Amino acid sequence: MTEQSNPTTILKRMYAAEAEYLSAGGPGKADFELIAEHFSPDVVLHQAEALPYGGIWRGHADLERFFIAMSRTWAVFEFVEQEFVASDEATGTAVVLTQVRARSRATGRELEFPILQTVTVQGGQIIEVRPFYWDTAAIAAACTPAQTVDPPQS
Repeated sequence: MTEQSNPTTILKRMYAAEAEYLSAGGPGKADFELIAEHFSPDVVLHQAEALPYGGIWRGHADLERFFIAMSRTWAVFEFVEQEFVASDEATGTAVVLTQVRARSRATGRELEFPILQTVTVQGGQIIEVRPFYWDTAAIAAACTPAQTVDPPQS
């Protein structure tokens, strides 16, 4: 496997492009092609169903909608630290542990949490992403405004 198709190299390029995309304003303001070129047209992103942006996202159009959903959910979503835990060139799979600092757009609540991702690369592009969150309930709660109960009518 060449350096050009090494999963870690591809991921580092994609994360740099994602940072550039977000710093340029993200969804609706920046050109999605900054990110799209790193993903196969048939990419599949699996997000935990309990998350506000949960579900399976397929292809570039869905991936762009995913970034819009993330932008609607989070006012801040920054990668504080990333560790490339493992990379298997034979399968094209890399495992990345990312420490995230985020602030919910709906509630203003801030939290820090880890995400462990398995990412598969084929032909120099990302074909599948599977992020694992330690506590999806805490993330969903931070993004859900508190319910107020009206006092009983007399």
